Amino acid sequence: MIIRPTVLPGVVVVKPEPVADERGSFARVYSRREFSANGIEAEFVLTATSHNARAGTLRGLHYQAAPFAEAKLVSCIAGRAFDVVVDLRPGSRRYGHWISVELSPEDGTQLFIPESCAHGFQTLVPNTVIHYQLSAEYRAELSRGIRWDDPKLGIDWPYPEPTVISARDRALPWTEAASLARSA
Repeated sequence: MIIRPTVLPGVVVVKPEPVADERGSFARVYSRREFSANGIEAEFVLTATSHNARAGTLRGLHYQAAPFAEAKLVSCIAGRAFDVVVDLRPGSRRYGHWISVELSPEDGTQLFIPESCAHGFQTLVPNTVIHYQLSAEYRAELSRGIRWDDPKLGIDWPYPEPTVISARDRALPWTEAASLARSA
């Protein structure tokens, strides 16, 4: 697999290298040894999926607070998604910056998101399924988020007004740090 850093420290794009034959193909999507060799230290304890019936569905921007902050390895196993990470790590030189990566099963691109970064996505086609590997169990009382449409972030979502978004996500708070930048 190819592990490529992004401009956000610790956020990496992981691309499998499929081996094809007459049966189809086989690709490794996670290797603790290769992740560790690239400075990624996360032990995944939970795997989850989200099915999203309509194009334009938006989920996020979510993170989980300490002591159960979670790292994530995210991929799209059906459909296509515009995936976003916002660096919320205090002291990070990229605090408040964001990146986006398009995820689809066709190329198998995955995104590793370290602890204390907010994550969200918007579906680009109907019936998009996102697969998560998480380094911490979900704790509702530690669930946090920031508004997807916060003008301080200036995220350029493909659908400026989501076709579907939960009431919870619409009610997430605005960012409060005046230093937030538009994009990485």
